[in-house]
Amino acid sequence: RFLAVLPHAPHAMPLPHPTPRDADVAVIGAGVVGLATAYALARRGRRVLLLDRAPGPALETSFANGAQLSYAYTDAMAGPALWKQLPGMLAGRDRPFRTRPSAAPDFWRWGLAFLRNARHSRLQENTLATLTLAFESRAAMAELLARHPIDFDHRVAGKLHVYYNAASLPAARAMIERKRPFGVRQRLLDAEEAIAIEPALAGARGIAGVVHSPEEEVGDPWRFATGLLDVLRTHHDVDARFGVELQRLRRDGAMWRLHARNGDVVSVPHVVACAGIASRALLRPLGLRVPLMAVKGYSFTAPCGADAPSASITDTARKLVFCRLGDRIRVAGLADLNHWDAAPDRTRVADLVAMARESLPQAANYDAIESDWAGLRPMTPWSSPIIRRAGEGLVLNIGHGMLGWTLAMGSGERAAALVVDR
Repeated sequence: RFLAVLPHAPHAMPLPHPTPRDADVAVIGAGVVGLATAYALARRGRRVLLLDRAPGPALETSFANGAQLSYAYTDAMAGPALWKQLPGMLAGRDRPFRTRPSAAPDFWRWGLAFLRNARHSRLQENTLATLTLAFESRAAMAELLARHPIDFDHRVAGKLHVYYNAASLPAARAMIERKRPFGVRQRLLDAEEAIAIEPALAGARGIAGVVHSPEEEVGDPWRFATGLLDVLRTHHDVDARFGVELQRLRRDGAMWRLHARNGDVVSVPHVVACAGIASRALLRPLGLRVPLMAVKGYSFTAPCGADAPSASITDTARKLVFCRLGDRIRVAGLADLNHWDAAPDRTRVADLVAMARESLPQAANYDAIESDWAGLRPMTPWSSPIIRRAGEGLVLNIGHGMLGWTLAMGSGERAAALVVDR
């Protein structure tokens, strides 16, 4: 539904003819992670060929996500609370979090690894590992914007994590204390204190407590991506090609040969895979079985309502986020595990709208929703991305799950370092 209103979407462009020295690195995927990787490589003097199957940048999982830059709240998806949710997830009774069971070995391998990470010690370890990358990402974003002030409704909005169950508060307080030595500013507030910071929460009922993260940021990921693409084309040696459906990768001597479905081939010495969930099928013929699971999420964008929040809000009971982007509200949520079709399910869109109305009835003009969207988050069992060398001249930058927008800039820096620092 969004594609019909995208301004000036570029036409599909063929791959260049195989001239090995045209590019030093091919980056596969032009979502926020791929664009950030291309930028990090270009700043290091590399000539970059950026490839994507879509007609423009950030048109898949990056396009209309929750828009929160959650640098402080990096909590892993798997934790002890998961065990209570599990029966409802498998039976389809859990409204926000559902699982489609499968007999496929990959599903069970991923699921068992996910459950192994649902321990308290692993929750802390995984959360803090992601926190380190998030702080790197925040620094890289600040450095980028100091050089190139891209306009994408970016601001420090602060974030309020709203809890409706008092039994959840001790764990929330413990996580605040665990992050404090790393410089994270968070406080646990009661309902009255939270409403004083964000009056829109007066419309919520039954608040048990709220974690306030005052330094969290927001921004429109698609507008950021289009702005960063312009920076890459104007200020750096980056050739971006869209509408390129890669069929296979093949190592040939010192080069990688990238074969497109239309028969075109390009040769480059280095490849960085940033293709999100599509990386799974692309890498398997190379013998690389990456542990990625599609977790389908949804969003809708609507005009601000009578009590639209200024701060970013997360409803932990319904697993919703509310994020203000100018005069619009982006509401995102739901996690449909093992759903591989990115087309929005109208029933699930209706579920998302209904839960948003229950959570904050006046946050958005729910009768004038402008657009809705669904995307496939590429989730690892431990909720942190895979950023590593996977072979001669091949680097992976995949598996960012629900935090791709937050982690993009830092991930790009790490992946670029793996290419450049031999």
